[in-house]
Amino acid sequence: MKIVVIQGPNLNMLGVREQHIYGPMKLEEIHAQMKSFAEQNGVEIEFFQSNLEGEIVDKIQECMGDADGIIINPAAYSHTSIAIRDAIAAVEIPTIEVHLSNIHAREDFRKKSITAEVTAGVIAGMGPFGYHLAMIGIIQIMNEIQAMQEAHSQEAQTQES
Repeated sequence: MKIVVIQGPNLNMLGVREQHIYGPMKLEEIHAQMKSFAEQNGVEIEFFQSNLEGEIVDKIQECMGDADGIIINPAAYSHTSIAIRDAIAAVEIPTIEVHLSNIHAREDFRKKSITAEVTAGVIAGMGPFGYHLAMIGIIQIMNEIQAMQEAHSQEAQTQES
């Protein structure tokens, strides 16, 4: 199983920017924790960060046939990017959206996530721990899909016999 973690604009500035909102952890530290958890669970993990909307769309599309799950923090693009929303919908890969801050307790323009409409779930306001929760969630979803596929395969073999 493979998970691709896609990080949006300004997340490369974690640990430096607005620590009172996003905390002191750097993106590399969050990724190190995620990598450790993935290794403990026998999951391959890949990380990608971009400040550019088109590069994020390209990365989502590249996940087709290569990844079993996506964890994405579209950051500010979650409120504005129909292109990222449409890319998530198009690839039909289980996706969980993460926000470090509680977007529902912030400015009005941050309260609506258009990308969330096409994800399996959203985790917001848990800081870096939200990524851990997303890992648990996406692994569970991938396991359920795998179990369903195996059951359908066994059912098909039984019908052929």
